[in-house]
Amino acid sequence: MVNNTEYYKVLGINKDATEADIKKAYKKESLKWHPDRNIDKRAMAEEKFKKLGEAYEVLSDPNKREIYDQLGEEGLKGGGGGAGPGGGAGFSGFPGGGSGGSYHFQAHDPNDIFNAFFGGGMGGNGGTEDFFTNISSGGTGRPSGRRARMGGMGGMGGMGGMGGMPGGFDMGGGSAVAPPPPGEVIKPLALTLEELYKGGTKKLKLTKHTRTGGQEEKILEVAYKAGWKKGTKIKFAGAGNEDEHGQSQTVTFVVEEKKHTRFERVDDDLVIKLNITLSQALLGPDGGGPIVKEVEQLDGRRIKVTLPEGQIVQPGQETRITGEGMPVSKASSAKRKGDLVVRWNVVFPTRLTPQQKQALRGVLG
Repeated sequence: MVNNTEYYKVLGINKDATEADIKKAYKKESLKWHPDRNIDKRAMAEEKFKKLGEAYEVLSDPNKREIYDQLGEEGLKGGGGGAGPGGGAGFSGFPGGGSGGSYHFQAHDPNDIFNAFFGGGMGGNGGTEDFFTNISSGGTGRPSGRRARMGGMGGMGGMGGMGGMPGGFDMGGGSAVAPPPPGEVIKPLALTLEELYKGGTKKLKLTKHTRTGGQEEKILEVAYKAGWKKGTKIKFAGAGNEDEHGQSQTVTFVVEEKKHTRFERVDDDLVIKLNITLSQALLGPDGGGPIVKEVEQLDGRRIKVTLPEGQIVQPGQETRITGEGMPVSKASSAKRKGDLVVRWNVVFPTRLTPQQKQALRGVLG
């Protein structure tokens, strides 16, 4: 049985993790388990640190990740045999895969991966202690105004450069590394339920800081689909600030739902509370007949909600109207809309006269 989840477990992420999720997890875990930070349990930390580097190197490379997801670690390292991702023998469609041969992945030195990720913060001047002090005080760990050189335990040896590493870092022979990726800026995109019900666009002004110290104002048109949920991300590559190398950050907008005065969204359903009196709950409306209420939908339509005549309504009882909830944004879903759920709130009287109490005791026993 192929085990293709171990690397994900090492980083503490799910199999659908994004590139940003992978980087965030590696940054957190590698800083936590760096051997120089775990002197009292160095052997265990070195093993953990090594596995973290290997997991990051594979999962942050789309080609390696695809092979790993299909054939696991054994297939990635050339021990799995069998067919490649395209269904034929071998991995001729992937870097390092020969025609009809198996893919042979060999992990790089974990220190080189760590140094490349943090832009050489462990090498050159300062050393480990200064690097971790910088990280703890809110810095990036990257040296300022100099070309970082690779340090670490053992280096690359006879393995050559790391041009295949994520971010395009070339660390052959301890030479200067390329600039690190510019990173990502997260911004909230607060939307009302009415907006999420209909879908639409928002024009947002963004101020971009350039590496020369100037500023540029941009208007981003952010399109959002009907039915999108809280946490949905919209990315604009290169729209953010420039770093010292002229690379621009990715700006990511994350959908947030504004609190609604009447509705609560539960997955794809819309839940609303409607009040009825205790008398209506027990006896129905004055003059008889069913209880009928109206709900104004998010698009302005008025929907009638009816309780069957003669029914005693329990506090919290629900009436479900199929297909009157939020739109479902997933194209693969068989259901196009959720439901409207009316939750009946029975309002009890705040006081009763002695005569009313006596009459109720006679009726209710």
